[in-house]
Amino acid sequence: MSLTHALSNALSGLTANSRAASVVSSNLANLHTPGYGRREIELSADARGSSGGVKVQSIVRHMDRGVLADRRAADGAMAHAQTGAAFFERLESVVGTPENPGSLGARLAAFDAALATAASRPEAPDRLSAAVTRAAAVATAFNAISQEIQSQRQSAEAQIAGTVDTLNTSLTQVQSLNTQIQDAHLRGFDVSSLEDQRQVIVDRIAEIVPVREVPGDHGRVGLVSTGGAVLLDRVPTEFEFTQANAIVADMTLEGGGLSALRMNGEPVATSGGAAQMKGGRMAALFELRDDHAVSAQSRLDALAQNLVERFQAPGLDTSRAVGEPGLFTDSGASFAPGNETGLAGRLQLNARVDPDAGGDIGKLRDGLGAVSPGAEGDATLLNAMRAAISDRQSIPSAGFSGAGASLAGHAGTFVSSIAQERLTQEQSVSFAGARQGELDALLLKGGVDSDAETQRLLIIEQAFAANARMLEVVDDMMQSLLRI
Repeated sequence: MSLTHALSNALSGLTANSRAASVVSSNLANLHTPGYGRREIELSADARGSSGGVKVQSIVRHMDRGVLADRRAADGAMAHAQTGAAFFERLESVVGTPENPGSLGARLAAFDAALATAASRPEAPDRLSAAVTRAAAVATAFNAISQEIQSQRQSAEAQIAGTVDTLNTSLTQVQSLNTQIQDAHLRGFDVSSLEDQRQVIVDRIAEIVPVREVPGDHGRVGLVSTGGAVLLDRVPTEFEFTQANAIVADMTLEGGGLSALRMNGEPVATSGGAAQMKGGRMAALFELRDDHAVSAQSRLDALAQNLVERFQAPGLDTSRAVGEPGLFTDSGASFAPGNETGLAGRLQLNARVDPDAGGDIGKLRDGLGAVSPGAEGDATLLNAMRAAISDRQSIPSAGFSGAGASLAGHAGTFVSSIAQERLTQEQSVSFAGARQGELDALLLKGGVDSDAETQRLLIIEQAFAANARMLEVVDDMMQSLLRI
């Protein structure tokens, strides 16, 4: 071997070890960077000519594709569960629990107690006033819960629109990175950084809708939802959604009042066994808007109807004319069967007993249709109202059991159903979180290990020093030749 060959080999060693040190430094610098895949330099003997040396073959990016795919599925499940849990947690806080003075159950109990107090001294204006105030508080509670449900639907509607925009943008970004990776791959450049960027974006997409990566030529990837929808092949799929400006209780997807998700102009399902876009945050938002919130509103309306009908029952207040509303009204009018949807939001105290509307609190004792004051000590109507509250009646619709119960009993069933659904969603969050955490740990286990990288750096340092020493020896030998 000539001195020139020795010099060339030492220089190639210095170059390779310099590149290896750069790779190690990149690994250590990105120890906690999301989406970063550990790099490793791949070396081979330089077979060109007879001088030997070392050649940098490529920079290999390590990422466990199987664990990554499972982690993305867990991310989608987590986003789905958290969205549902947040809705029921917020709804339960508005409905309240019995021990909360502002809860629906507590307000109904307070109204019943106020009627009992008024019945014990029906001539006392302060007791009649307290009963009227408690009745108004019951109507207000129904209004607030209904308003919250529709507010949550409106919020979900806005989030769906934003999520669709994010999904379209992210798919376009993945397509652009695919093109860059393919070009760099064909030119023989390192594509690891571009693959890191693409992984972060695909992770973002997986939270919106769970996806699988399909490897393509020269580093490209396609994206397919777990439901079978092709999101990205050579070009990205375009998603559309028309946001409603305002949502009220009777607006539904089935009724045509709300928009479905469209994929390349065609409606696509987000729930059900054959849904192509199931799972993830987007499906959970549609589920909230079209299922959870609609079901909760339906149960609340059924409870409101039961309340109205108890006080609108024939024979309860003989002073009322046929067709006139009872103590609780549908926007001031008598409730008409078949107009249940949204009743909780329209529930009002009868203006005839509401002093804020010019009513007379004495009509709570004398009758809503009374034209003159009755006997001050007559508690007949007040006791009849209390009996109407405790009367065991059935609610055959909206998920109630159909068994007879008092108004408080039905209210307890409604509150319990909300609490049970919240617990179910929280259990889903807990399970999804545990699975996500385990998969994150597995992914990190195959990622950058600072101890291993430091050991690798020591080896690189020794190899670099050895090649540098070779240069020094070759230089000394050449100097000796020149001195002859």
